[in-house]
Amino acid sequence: MGCIMTAPGPGSPDTPIAGLVELALTAPTFQQLIARASDRPDELTLVGPASARLFVACALARQGPLLVVTATGREADDLNAELRGVFSEAVAVFPSWETLPHERLSPGVDTVGTRLLVLRRLAHPDDARLGPPLRVVVTPVRSLLQPMTPQLGLVEPVSLSVGEEIEFEDVIARLVDLAYTRVDMVGRRGEFAVRGGILDVFPPTAEHPVRVEFWGDEVSEMRMFSVADQRSIPEIAVETLVAVACRELLLTDDVRARAAALAERHPADEGAITGTLTDMLTKLAEGIPVDGMEALLSVLQPAEDGAHALLTDQLPDATPVLVCDPEKVRTRAADLIKTGREFLEASWSVAAMGSRDDKAPLDVGQLGGSGFAELDELRAAAAGSGHPWWTLSQLSAESAMELDVRTAPSARGHQHDIDAIFAMLRAHVSTGGYAAVVAPGTGTAHRVVERLAESDTPAAMLDCGASPKQGIVGVLKGPLHDGLVIPTANLVIITETDLTGSRATNVDGKRLAAKRRNTVDPLALTAGDLVVHDQHGIGRFVEMVERTVSGARREYLVLEYASSKRGHQADRLYVPMDSLDQLSRYVGGQAPALSRLGGSDWANTKTKARSAVREIAGELVSLYAKRQASPGHAFGPDTPWQAEMEDAFGFTETIDQLTAITEVKADMEKPVPMDRVICGDVGYGKTEIAVRAAFKAVQDGKQVAVLVPTTLLADQHLETFRERMAGFPVVVKGLSRFTDATESRAVLDGMADGSVDVVIGTHRLLQTAVRWKDLGLVVVDEEQRFGVEHKEHIKSLRTHVDVLTMSATPIPRTLEMSLAGIREMSTILTPPEDRYPVLTYVGPHDDKQVAAALRRELLRDGQAFYVHNRVSSIDQTAARVRDLVPEARVVVAHGQMPEELLERTVQGFWNREYDILVCTTIVETGLDISNANTLIVERADTFGLSQLHQLRGRVGRSRERGYAYFLYPPHAPLTETAYDRLATIAQNNELGAGMAVALKDLEIRGAGNVLGVEQSGHVAGVGFDLYVRLVGEAVEAYRAAAEGKTVTTAEEPKDVRIDRQVDAHLPPDYIASDRLRLEGYRRLASAGDDAAVAAVVDELTDRYGPLPEPARRLVAVARLRLLCRAAGITEVSAPSAATVRLSPMLLPDSAQVRLKRIHPAASYRATTSTVQVPIPRAGGVGAPRIRDVELVQMVADLVTALEGKPQQEIGITGPAATSSEERQA
Repeated sequence: MGCIMTAPGPGSPDTPIAGLVELALTAPTFQQLIARASDRPDELTLVGPASARLFVACALARQGPLLVVTATGREADDLNAELRGVFSEAVAVFPSWETLPHERLSPGVDTVGTRLLVLRRLAHPDDARLGPPLRVVVTPVRSLLQPMTPQLGLVEPVSLSVGEEIEFEDVIARLVDLAYTRVDMVGRRGEFAVRGGILDVFPPTAEHPVRVEFWGDEVSEMRMFSVADQRSIPEIAVETLVAVACRELLLTDDVRARAAALAERHPADEGAITGTLTDMLTKLAEGIPVDGMEALLSVLQPAEDGAHALLTDQLPDATPVLVCDPEKVRTRAADLIKTGREFLEASWSVAAMGSRDDKAPLDVGQLGGSGFAELDELRAAAAGSGHPWWTLSQLSAESAMELDVRTAPSARGHQHDIDAIFAMLRAHVSTGGYAAVVAPGTGTAHRVVERLAESDTPAAMLDCGASPKQGIVGVLKGPLHDGLVIPTANLVIITETDLTGSRATNVDGKRLAAKRRNTVDPLALTAGDLVVHDQHGIGRFVEMVERTVSGARREYLVLEYASSKRGHQADRLYVPMDSLDQLSRYVGGQAPALSRLGGSDWANTKTKARSAVREIAGELVSLYAKRQASPGHAFGPDTPWQAEMEDAFGFTETIDQLTAITEVKADMEKPVPMDRVICGDVGYGKTEIAVRAAFKAVQDGKQVAVLVPTTLLADQHLETFRERMAGFPVVVKGLSRFTDATESRAVLDGMADGSVDVVIGTHRLLQTAVRWKDLGLVVVDEEQRFGVEHKEHIKSLRTHVDVLTMSATPIPRTLEMSLAGIREMSTILTPPEDRYPVLTYVGPHDDKQVAAALRRELLRDGQAFYVHNRVSSIDQTAARVRDLVPEARVVVAHGQMPEELLERTVQGFWNREYDILVCTTIVETGLDISNANTLIVERADTFGLSQLHQLRGRVGRSRERGYAYFLYPPHAPLTETAYDRLATIAQNNELGAGMAVALKDLEIRGAGNVLGVEQSGHVAGVGFDLYVRLVGEAVEAYRAAAEGKTVTTAEEPKDVRIDRQVDAHLPPDYIASDRLRLEGYRRLASAGDDAAVAAVVDELTDRYGPLPEPARRLVAVARLRLLCRAAGITEVSAPSAATVRLSPMLLPDSAQVRLKRIHPAASYRATTSTVQVPIPRAGGVGAPRIRDVELVQMVADLVTALEGKPQQEIGITGPAATSSEERQA
């Protein structure tokens, strides 16, 4: 935990700006303030610029805890980041819900967790596990005014420490009480899973979930693990775990009883829609949490004295409240109450009550009005409980204390103003003054030192937490947004923002751990799902069963196939779990007919698909061969400038982003032209990868073309590239149909003579008139949106220059190519640090709700997209929106407008000249407007799935939470496909859902337009997974042929059948969930070598504990199967209880001699290529014959001996093994 300081003092790396603040507070103006505040006056009015907030808060926090109130959540986050640079962990932000109280959406688990942790720390300042006592709490006015359940800070979290004795069942019951959801595999905050004596839990405030191992009722070990692959993270030790609740309204017995009583007062009538109030109350009475149930707080948990708790009631006695910008806070408070009322009426209108008469079960008035307290009431209440009310305003007032400070000069990126600031700093330090420049990153800070030195200003880097010295400009890395001049301390502070105008975001975003690497869980099978078996074709999954065959228990999947005789029952196939690698889920369009077992239909279908695939493969491989044969340019290693440019990136790169960047650079440094696809969800930082690749190419004297499908995207990329390359001698130009003739001419000339380095443009870049002096890299954004001939043109480029393609929804065609290893692919699955999943609402259209949603966005100074996909009626729609929210500036955009006008409109929206853009789906492509975070889609039932996904990706791209409303007409019936689509979009609301959506889209739309019509039939015939595998095999065959290797015609890889008396399975008491057991079997079955088997064993041990005996036997069988496959053996069977048969085995004479030597009673038949060996007995005569692991080991020894290879230990020894009795001990 960070250090605890009584007053800001020279600090550690946790407190980088403590020394600077300490120096500032020596100014007489701040000393007077500290003296005034020590008398604790009831009211104190201060006047000073916004950049003085940090210093005022630090001065006031000297005497004890302080609550700081800002107008917006973003201001609170910024101030919190700055204060942490002084007080480290002793500062916390108390965030507001992302939802309004009556919005029918529950606040995010992480937000609730953060709030409860702050309340807990205020109630228990001496609990060291939670961090040091809080010195400053920062909160937006919205959290200050929102009433909450009384005594939330006293709700006991679940806390565990290593070595502690606690009843396992109690811990689980307690997690359920705290609103954690029990799942079979933990994937997001607020979930827990139990497997034997292992508990996985993901507290809402944690960066990673924690795996807790119990030995009986003692906590024996705790470690963090990654959501991505469910494996432990050994680098992070965990001694204590504190898991706070996941909701602010907990379903206690009292709350459930009240819900039941309210529901009884008004039983639901037949036609009531689900999601109505009665429906909600009935569920709550049964203890089932419902989205948006927090809105019922005031009726389900009425406070004793009729008033709910406010944040000021939770503060230590006499804690002062400092309100920054009181004028803005007052306006904000009034807006909140108005919008809250609108949501109240929209959500709980009579229709929503589920009743068609007016006998609603409760009166809207009972729900607590707007859900917010009035600011004046709150102020009076604070005064009543002894909290002084202080304000810091930028507008002067009578009897106010004016601070003698002023805002630092700002250049906002203009070179001539930057020079003026440097000159001012030079003059200031030459007369013995103090000066500091604060930058957000180390790279940026070093760059500032260099630039100061170039302008003859003495400058040096300061140590973390140190204060500046006289006569030299101190440069330090730290969180400070705006500079300040403090004359009485002879101190000037300038920040990176003052110089460049760009703000770095430094909120401590929680890294949402990446989802599982294999994003789509391939075998989440439910009864009735279609699956493809490599040998037998398309069947329907029925169930998992366990059967005992000759004393050995095994699990099987039961598949149903078409009946072989007309009018008979369907045939069933029992697939043993160790052949799961033969199965995949069927994806591919309409429901296909089931195959017949034993018929030739399936073989024919596969043969047809195979030959069709060969054509594609041939075409791909020739392209690949051309690329391999043509010499490309091998780029040099990174330059110092490259590192400097990358350091200036204002965000923290995600792991996936870094991997992708490394892969791209490695490809560029090879002599073969690069062809890589970067597939990442909308807004996951693909552009940054392109910027770095382009910069690298320019460093080598090459030119770069960036191809985008729309003019607007061209403009946005142009701005990004220019901003990122601003400090370097790189010429970046744009070329699109809006570039005027003279400008175009100049750009084209510059491309031809090499004076232009990077050109960003639409398909104009592909015209024949375009000449390059030395093109080295082409970046293609959203390739699937270009027309066929443009795609062909891009394809022809691939053979001689490096090509980097970026796509948000992977085109399955590219997906296959990448899978087949012809185009390399990097996938970005991790969202940027401080991104939240978009809150998605799917429901009937209601004007009141639309108005409330739009107003809520305007409240936080945001913008909104309103999508109406019919040009003919879009103007009426815009007029309707204007009537709903008269205060908003509404503008219309659609593809049939004159291009000039369209461009200007969207540009205006981007520049925040309008609040609401009523538009057609033109927004779905890559439009990046970070200030627009509400999306409303009318008639969502008429859109395709990837369209809905792309539209949703337009919002929630900044630190603000995004909202997407997909609305359909309340009375029109939905088609089945539309219902499917809306259900999918509602389920896939996690970040990074693009891949899952794309695969599901393939299921819904059929593979027609994706693969070209002639291929889609084959995909439907054999299913997508198998199809992709066939492409892979065909490509391999062609490749091998090209390299002159002999190629066996792409035949079926033969399955190895092992029928023997071995009790080998994963017991249900080891892995209880069918889905996860299936996953375990599948992982073992598809492990291709010993190392892969060992990795699966490690993972199972880590996730579920040591392997029980039957599971160890299963591992032994998997290893035997690998040995047999390598030796070409397809069958190991036991024709009788006394013998084992292996076939086919072609034994030369020497091997036959060896066989007789090892097993004198063995026989070999050359005609059928079979070896038959008696099974030895475990002891003397009459003892039972060996079985299980010993039998498997015997067969393995026989195979290795006959192959002339060294023997191999097949069983598992050591800690990965235990008996079930030991595990349950």
